[in-house]
Amino acid sequence: MIPEEVAALFEPIKIGDVELRSRIVMAPMGTGFATRDGFVTDRMIAYYAERAKGGAGMITVEASCVDSPVGRLGPHDILVDDDKFIPGLSKLAEAIKKEGAVASLQLAHGGRYSRSYITGTQPVAPSPIPSRYTKETPRELTTEEVEAIIDKFADAALRAKRAGFDAVELMGSTGYLISQFLSSLTNKRTDRFGGDAAARATFAVEIIQRIREKVGSQFPISFKFSVNEYLPGGNTIEDSKIIARRVEEAGASIIHAWAGWHESPVPMLPMSVERGAFVHLAEAMKEVVSIPVIAVGRINDVKLAARIIREKRADLVAMGRAFLADPHFPNKAKEGRFDEIRMCIGCCRCFDNVMRALADPRSEATITCSLNAEVGREFELAEKLKRAEKPKKVLIVGGGPAGMETARVLKLRGHEVKILEEDEKLGGNLLLAAVPPYKSEINNIIQYLTTQMRKLGVAVETSRKVTADEVLRLMKEDGYDELVIAVGASPIIPEVSGVAERLGKSVFTAVDVLAGRVPEDKIGEGVVVVGGGMIGCETAEFLAAKGRNVTIVEMKRRIAEDIGPTTRWVVVKRLRETPNIQIMTSTRLEGVTDRGVIVEVEAGAEAGSGSRERREIEAATVVLAVGMRRNEELQNALRDKVKFVEIGDCVEPRKILEAIHDGWRVGCEL
Repeated sequence: MIPEEVAALFEPIKIGDVELRSRIVMAPMGTGFATRDGFVTDRMIAYYAERAKGGAGMITVEASCVDSPVGRLGPHDILVDDDKFIPGLSKLAEAIKKEGAVASLQLAHGGRYSRSYITGTQPVAPSPIPSRYTKETPRELTTEEVEAIIDKFADAALRAKRAGFDAVELMGSTGYLISQFLSSLTNKRTDRFGGDAAARATFAVEIIQRIREKVGSQFPISFKFSVNEYLPGGNTIEDSKIIARRVEEAGASIIHAWAGWHESPVPMLPMSVERGAFVHLAEAMKEVVSIPVIAVGRINDVKLAARIIREKRADLVAMGRAFLADPHFPNKAKEGRFDEIRMCIGCCRCFDNVMRALADPRSEATITCSLNAEVGREFELAEKLKRAEKPKKVLIVGGGPAGMETARVLKLRGHEVKILEEDEKLGGNLLLAAVPPYKSEINNIIQYLTTQMRKLGVAVETSRKVTADEVLRLMKEDGYDELVIAVGASPIIPEVSGVAERLGKSVFTAVDVLAGRVPEDKIGEGVVVVGGGMIGCETAEFLAAKGRNVTIVEMKRRIAEDIGPTTRWVVVKRLRETPNIQIMTSTRLEGVTDRGVIVEVEAGAEAGSGSRERREIEAATVVLAVGMRRNEELQNALRDKVKFVEIGDCVEPRKILEAIHDGWRVGCEL
């Protein structure tokens, strides 16, 4: 029986001539898995088939370009502007449908968001208004060219139907071409495609009408658009109500209510954004249309998704990154296995990779996931995860993400595994990563991995710090075949005057502060955080939230350089808007005194003069966040005595993705 709290998600819904087995839609996300010529690949087919197998009601395949090269979004788009692409698309649709999901193809044109260094030609748009996103100025389309693009969308929809897709979706969101026609910011036209909100919808309306002429009255057409553009002077919810009515009248079957553009100054993707933050946009659309409405955006929890449906705030829920983290979460929810769902943490490494591919046309970067190393490897999973012919006994020292992921994969393959962890809890530095404000989503992966250890029967000993001699004894006495060392990393203590003698008194590491090992009364009102990387920034926010006045001191010209592009601007904006946080860049720590710190500042840094001056910053407390160093004492003591594999931060301090992916790889190889 389906658990009551998620039962609403699994009520079938019929749209046109298609019935969905659940209300869960996989949102479209670019993968980079297509060839540079725009053809579907076996890797892509396996990726989507796995998510269909996992229980999605409808899979919306990523943006597919209807007009290449000028309308391409990136170097590895699917193309759908020629019949030669139909055979590959047909294999993709068939693979999705074979697993019980409805197959939908998103149709797109980049407009002014296309990049000339990818397309080889100047971008086109409703009006010649420069893009802050691409830093390019598009050419204005003639009326005849607009009409030709309408035909290209319709032809692409027909190809999708001929290829076996059950539906299509129009990308009218996020700032791409249809968005550009809808918005008063980018549409200054004086022909029938410009004017007030109703008139600016004409391009979308005529695309839908032309598609209807080619595919018939029952073939589902989803219209995804940015209900609130979150841009000064851009479309608001009231404008979008007008647009939605026109789109429904034209023959759209579904409204997919998204938000913002790439240029919008409002965060939409990072974990700092509240879960379900944009559901109100779907609710607003339900007020004015009678067709089904999809809610989307920062929905990673199936119970929240079900509540949205149950409360009739939307008719369907689209989840994108949730399907990266765990392709099978719908089936797990249906079976009540909630604690086995690997929930997305909103770290945005997936989008960082996509953005890197757009920034460098030579890049082969594809979508990835910090929590799921199997993304993009679905076609080889049977070989990678096959049962071991001769099960081994494996000892793992270290119960952080790398150690636990190694143990998880080894157990799935039939090995016997034991973890020794010196802390009282599993999780390693993830436990600290979850402490700062806006970082609670990190607990998702801690909960998942620790639950897996229990359910898979991994032997775990916590509060168990071992020496090299103990490891050698255990290996011999208990007959372990393999040793994996995943002992993580520790904070770097800079060799700067005054640090060593004040360490633990007025000088502390960020790790100790976040771990709660520093009593509140030992942290003064004024704090200098030395180091403006991710750990320093997060520690500064943590302390500022407790009422401290914090100054971040960073050697480089920019803070947060180790945070990915999707999230960095959000963190920096938040720090700059926090009144009790001050930021000093191009500033080097020279010494710590009883009064605070001595720093050397690049005078006239804005002008790049290169001259420097010394200053004193008064502070009662100094927190060190200058980086991490790999823990290697155990390895050095064991070298040449026993064979072992190092993984995670004890190889090189990195991020969650590298730790998990290291663990998965070693789990497959041993």
